[in-house]
Amino acid sequence: MSQHSSLRAAAGTTGAKRSVLKRFERVALLKDRGQWKAGDRVTGLRKTKPPV
Repeated sequence: MSQHSSLRAAAGTTGAKRSVLKRFERVALLKDRGQWKAGDRVTGLRKTKPPV
């Protein structure tokens, strides 16, 4: 059975910009900003926006 054409990813969407970061990306961003240090909890992180 083949996949319906509306379900396939278009050629240009593979490198789309994401509006949500994964936890390790948020921790790295907070480290760069100086808002997170070793020993801080990884749950309940502050909100961050992806770098532009």
